[in-house]
Amino acid sequence: MTGKLVRGVLWVGFGLFFLFPLYAMADFSTRNLIAGGRTLRAWNNLVADDALYQAIVVSLMLAVLTVVAMLVLLLPTMIWVRLRAPWARGLVEFLCLLPLTIPALVIVVGLRNVYLWVTYFLGESALTLTFVYIVLVLPFAYRALDAALSSIDLQTLTEAARSLGAGWATTILRVVVPNIWPGILSASFISIAVVLGEYTIASLSGYETLQVQIVLIGKSDGTTSVAASLAVLLLAFVLLLVLSLATRGRRRVQGVAA
Repeated sequence: MTGKLVRGVLWVGFGLFFLFPLYAMADFSTRNLIAGGRTLRAWNNLVADDALYQAIVVSLMLAVLTVVAMLVLLLPTMIWVRLRAPWARGLVEFLCLLPLTIPALVIVVGLRNVYLWVTYFLGESALTLTFVYIVLVLPFAYRALDAALSSIDLQTLTEAARSLGAGWATTILRVVVPNIWPGILSASFISIAVVLGEYTIASLSGYETLQVQIVLIGKSDGTTSVAASLAVLLLAFVLLLVLSLATRGRRRVQGVAA
């Protein structure tokens, strides 16, 4: 009984610790600072403010493009390395984790000349940040996918699929992917959170993404800035909740099948 009571108190304490700042942000973003009372003006501005709305669209498109490109690039590479070139596993891991050690300012300066050619061929669209964001999310995506691949017998699954006449594309999409789906979801959601929260590279590159626009709006309209920040945090919370429910549901199905 005492153990349950202690756990309950700890859960309440953790809940208050994490939820109180969110409550404070919601309280501030719905407060009418001039006339008093409550108003949803700041939240309406998320759609009514054209610059902020465009920044939200750009950031969401960047998140989708980054996740798709990351999975297309990283997942087949990791599978191939595990099956055909296990000697290169340490090298791939080193390259994927390397962005964690490089400051964002150095990345921007280092890619400056490269991006002159990118903008020349693709134009000065903010969506070209996808190439940089793929590099940024590699460390987090690699860990999630590596843990998922380590939890299955990849060699046996692929050999069984190949022996039945499946091609490599079919083997990856219909055999490997369903067995590591929680890891793919985890890598995707973490990547989305990184992209939606990134400010330094977008700001130094001169693109108006969501975080850059939040900072700009915060200089003149604090309530709208806080409302946008809270919306991003709630989106990240929803993504984590969906990941938790999806993972739990898949484990339950696997347990019943077993």
